[in-house]
Amino acid sequence: MKHFVYIVAMNIVMFCGSSGTEAAAAVGAANTAAPPNFVVIFTDDQGYQDVGCFGSPDIRTPRLDTMATQGMKFTSFYAQPVCGPSRAALMTGCYPMRVAERGNTKQVHPILHADEITVAEVLKTKGYATACFGKWDLAKHAQSGFFMDLFPTRQGFDYFFGTPTSNDGVANLYRNEELIEPKSNMATLTKRYTDEAIGFMKKHKDQPFFVYVPHTMPHTRLDASAQFKGKSTRGLYGDVIEEIDFNVGRILDTIEEMGVAKNTYVLFTSDNGPWLIKNKDHADGHLPGDHGGSAGPLRSGKVSTFEGGVRVPTILWGPDRVPAGTTCDSIASTMDVLPTFAALADAEVPTDRVIDGEDIRHLFHGNFNTATADKAYFYYLRVHLQAVRQGQWKLHLPRDKEPVGAAPFSRNQHIGPADRIGFAGPFLVDLQNDPGETTNVANQNPQTVQRLLTLAEEMREDLGDYDRVGRNMRFFDAGDERPTRPPVPAPRARRPKKPAAK
Repeated sequence: MKHFVYIVAMNIVMFCGSSGTEAAAAVGAANTAAPPNFVVIFTDDQGYQDVGCFGSPDIRTPRLDTMATQGMKFTSFYAQPVCGPSRAALMTGCYPMRVAERGNTKQVHPILHADEITVAEVLKTKGYATACFGKWDLAKHAQSGFFMDLFPTRQGFDYFFGTPTSNDGVANLYRNEELIEPKSNMATLTKRYTDEAIGFMKKHKDQPFFVYVPHTMPHTRLDASAQFKGKSTRGLYGDVIEEIDFNVGRILDTIEEMGVAKNTYVLFTSDNGPWLIKNKDHADGHLPGDHGGSAGPLRSGKVSTFEGGVRVPTILWGPDRVPAGTTCDSIASTMDVLPTFAALADAEVPTDRVIDGEDIRHLFHGNFNTATADKAYFYYLRVHLQAVRQGQWKLHLPRDKEPVGAAPFSRNQHIGPADRIGFAGPFLVDLQNDPGETTNVANQNPQTVQRLLTLAEEMREDLGDYDRVGRNMRFFDAGDERPTRPPVPAPRARRPKKPAAK
């Protein structure tokens, strides 16, 4: 049985820019009688610079740019390095390393245990209508053979219209738990998810709603509708982003037309950085033929703990609540969604488990001066703690070039060769002055290095690392004695090479 309680634990750094004034801080601070609506638009593999207001030189995103002008842009917002873990973090408010999985095994893409509690389940306790439109990816990373009892409809969502996982080959389309369209036309998915989300909002406009739109795109295979295909100078990838932008605008327009804009928060973000393996020479996406995105000034991309892999473009919109035209430079993350939405909805939350996210209502409403300055954010790749950030400082921990704890990404083919590196000693970066993570300033800042090493060791004790299980890592299934190392799937046997022809 699921118990609705939370213990707030290791939270994230709160450093906000000076763009939020005292006057803006007051905007949206007052509560209203009706609980607010929430919409989360979650794209797949969209890079930090793949939005105009985040610096894209060739992808047109007028609706997202206007959304930022009318709301708040987060410039240090974090997801996880890979698709499934990001979804687990968003749904549970926890580092993926912490959450329980079916069979007590730490999969690459978490198979979220039925006894984990999602943000949808929390909001249901306050009478919210809840729906998911798009990619789920928490019932097994597969288009077939997944666990139906872990589908969105069993994890707090009243309604589901989408696909079980990524569209690497096909995207089978489901309505609730019924397969309605095997091998769906991927060119139609962005519009169809939006159509369904709009229909759901209109149907439930007289009660609070939580609408989650985890888009299939721009995860490859890419496709766009005839209205957008061939229109972007950035090629098909640009077409896909521009279609997403248009459909974000449709959602915002509908909220305005329904007359609920002043009681609705819309959060736009991505699940990880750009998939560089889809670009020529693993470069940052810039060519018309590149099917991956761009991290812009940030280093590397998806499947790495460099900033380009986990820092994602994020915009918050909420007229009369979110101060317009503001930029928040604090570190926030997908893990903050659950505790923040719960607080805004006045929902009762569980107390029988640790969560990692933080209630960041103060950031949503521009109250940047109340942020706590000494909290930390931790970067895991698979079951390996690789870095920690506090304020402007990020410390890459010593690691091998092919770390065991990152398997099956130890020999990481997803990122460029220059980023497939190890660190013989602590590598300290001043992200404020070096967002590209090029220069080690550890020798000049020994006290900062020691402080971050201490934080990392505390997190290892609490949550774990590749060589240990932390005291608050969750295992819900009955089984053997609590493991001492994170239980990961056995590596696949390599096929023997065929003998060379004589």
